[in-house]
Amino acid sequence: MADNSVLTSTTGRTSLADSSIFDSKVTEISKENVFIGSASYVEEEMPQIETRMILVQEAGKQEELIKALKEIKVPFVKMESLEELESLDSPEFENVFIVMDFEDSVFNELHKTDYRIIGPPVILNCAQKGEPLPFSCRPLYCTSMMNLVLCFTGFRKKEELVRLVTLVHHMGGVIRKDFNSKVTHLVANCTQGEKFRIAVSLGTPIMKSEWIYKAWERRNEQDFFASVDDFRNEFKVPPFQDCILSFLGFSDEEKTNMEEMTKMQGGNCFPVGDERCTHLVVEENVVKELPFEPSKKLYVVKQEWFWGSIQMDARAGETMYLYEKANTPELKKSVSLLSLNTPNSNRKRRRLKETLAQLSRETDMSPFPPQTPKSCTKSSKNSTPVPLKQSARWQVAKELYQTESNYVNILATIIQLFQVPLEEEGQRGGPILAPEEIKTIFGSIPDIFDVHTKIKDDLEDLIVNWDESKSIGDIFLKYSKDLVKTYPPFVNFFEMSKETIIKCEKQKPRFHAFLKINQAKPECGRQSLVELLIRPVQRLPSVALLLNDLKKHTAEDNPDKSTLEKAIGSLKEVMTHINEDKRKTEAQKQIFDVVYEVDGCPANLLSSHRSLVQRVETISLGEHPCDRGEQVTLFLFNDCLEIARKRHKVIGTFRSPPGHTRPPASLKHIHLMPLSQIKKVLDIRETEDCHNAFALLVRPPTERANVLLSFQMTSEELPKENWLKMLCRHVANTICKADAENLIYSADPESFEVNTKDMDSTLSRASRAIKKTSKKVTRAFSFSKTPKRALRRALMTSQSSVEGRSPSSNDKHVMSRLSSTSSLAGIPSPSLVSLPSFFERRSHTLSRSTTHLI
Repeated sequence: MADNSVLTSTTGRTSLADSSIFDSKVTEISKENVFIGSASYVEEEMPQIETRMILVQEAGKQEELIKALKEIKVPFVKMESLEELESLDSPEFENVFIVMDFEDSVFNELHKTDYRIIGPPVILNCAQKGEPLPFSCRPLYCTSMMNLVLCFTGFRKKEELVRLVTLVHHMGGVIRKDFNSKVTHLVANCTQGEKFRIAVSLGTPIMKSEWIYKAWERRNEQDFFASVDDFRNEFKVPPFQDCILSFLGFSDEEKTNMEEMTKMQGGNCFPVGDERCTHLVVEENVVKELPFEPSKKLYVVKQEWFWGSIQMDARAGETMYLYEKANTPELKKSVSLLSLNTPNSNRKRRRLKETLAQLSRETDMSPFPPQTPKSCTKSSKNSTPVPLKQSARWQVAKELYQTESNYVNILATIIQLFQVPLEEEGQRGGPILAPEEIKTIFGSIPDIFDVHTKIKDDLEDLIVNWDESKSIGDIFLKYSKDLVKTYPPFVNFFEMSKETIIKCEKQKPRFHAFLKINQAKPECGRQSLVELLIRPVQRLPSVALLLNDLKKHTAEDNPDKSTLEKAIGSLKEVMTHINEDKRKTEAQKQIFDVVYEVDGCPANLLSSHRSLVQRVETISLGEHPCDRGEQVTLFLFNDCLEIARKRHKVIGTFRSPPGHTRPPASLKHIHLMPLSQIKKVLDIRETEDCHNAFALLVRPPTERANVLLSFQMTSEELPKENWLKMLCRHVANTICKADAENLIYSADPESFEVNTKDMDSTLSRASRAIKKTSKKVTRAFSFSKTPKRALRRALMTSQSSVEGRSPSSNDKHVMSRLSSTSSLAGIPSPSLVSLPSFFERRSHTLSRSTTHLI
């Protein structure tokens, strides 16, 4: 492998050299010209040279290009052939040639004579942005790589490298031979070499050569920049490119997961011991000795190298993560020093006993190393004082302080080890998580940390200056309002926080690697982030138990006795408030879920006093509220009933917008009905032709007759009897009646023409499908829609004209056509205020069957 070198083209000029030298000379010359031109003591005034654009061949036929030149007010002429070149040469003008194709013979001839050449996109961009033409001694076709500084490594073929450098220059980029801090992108053909390592350490994006080729393909696009993240990320060199990995010491599940991620990150996997492997990733806590002697070309690394490479989106340096054998001489020496089978074993046993006692004291204080975020650094005493007489009350107070100290350390670990690194700017590879995801995961953890740090400091002062009369209850009473303020926002949304972590870990490999690295650190005690975040949910009940224990060991004449009772009561109020707030939050979340699931759901469904009681899946048995056989979902709320049908599939519509993760609504709103409109609940008796059916006798305020809505339950989890009792109970609560059972009426299916016999038959499903298809076809070929009011008026006129005689076949045909057109042209309403005339035609039949029900 050879790094870039100076390549000389056939024209005798340097094609690939350090552009910094060339560009600096151009800058110095331009500065000198400005200085000379502005000097007041120059005897002769420099002649003014005007820039003139020359449209070469096809460029002169582009109307858009000519319009842009007029907008930027630059003179231009057209040139059809190279024979006109001499006639266009003038000392009054600096000619700049606009060429459509940078690969034809005309371009090559102009380039040999050192004329300034630009492409049409340069002119169009300047006209669009109102900017002057950029100065470039090299041919400049577009500005999609303007202000980018590139460096190359690992390219062996001279022709390929010259081609890439030429394209970069044509797009306005600059080339550097040596890698330095000014380089914005490294174009790598391999993952070895010094330049690659420096780019990784500096966080410089490492790109494939395809990035340049694809950018050149888009050279004619307006407002396109090759450095845009969405485009650039497609061509970044993955962390494990040119790597062949094998894994040792991992469980089958972990190994499968790591192999999948290796392939996602551009690498390959072979079995352990394969000579083609470049890296052996070892679980250092499990593997004590390698099963074979590794070759010098094989990197034997810890798993932290694997996850670290994924997190930083670049291959990490192996030397920092090399695996060391567990049976080293130093370890053997340390093990022998702990052996008890040596002379003077009594002395060593005594020394071991003292060591264990010391360890137990340290463990009692905190299993977590003290971790305090930089923003919350506070002084703390390092030792726990021991009073002369250790009473039972002191022992409980000490335990309360120790657990509070441990809890604060856990919160500090969450903030310092997880939240702060995720929020840091300038992360290698870009942000690991979006700001809203970080906010969802951690919520009010910093606020909880601040409150408990104050509580811990007060407890520490109390323990240091211990006295039996000191009040511990006052400390918790002092911060009760802060606890009420900080805990509900976190506890209420803990499940959402947990779900966000799980979702991001599955969808974002860098976040998964970030968790793997940090959760393996001793500060976490081998606990996952979810396990650490559950501590705030458990803390307040634990404190209440300790305060109860403290009250038991407090004398009756101690002033802290009553204070502790108040503190315990205050904590219970906090927990009650949290539970109540959580219940309300969950109820509101359920309503929002209904709104998102039901397309066209009325906004007034969202109410602070409303809660979802039950969801029931049914099939419509009548023609209303929708067609017979339609799948209908009933959402029972404490004061209303939302009726929605299953949404029909429509190709090419209802697509989620970009970045929208919520699935499209699966239901279509039919009617939001107050429970007060339900007059009777009919329990349809079970027969051979009718199974699991019920009906609602509804009286909308604008209708003269009762309306019957019949359904068949398809939910097997909820018995029909329980569902009807639940529905009647909430109807009774809404209309302020105590006798909810009187709302249920048992009825025969024949009385109300209800049956479920053909619901599951193939013929029935086929007929319903044909009916829906015919309606769609009728709607598709309907070129005009008559208002429903006009159709009703026409129908009434037709009925009045035939009153007193039986309608003829022609009349029947007209009426059926009008009725069909009315049903097709009618606009669906979100309410049942105007019910179909179907119920009016059956009003006499229903009135006979339901008169005794009301």
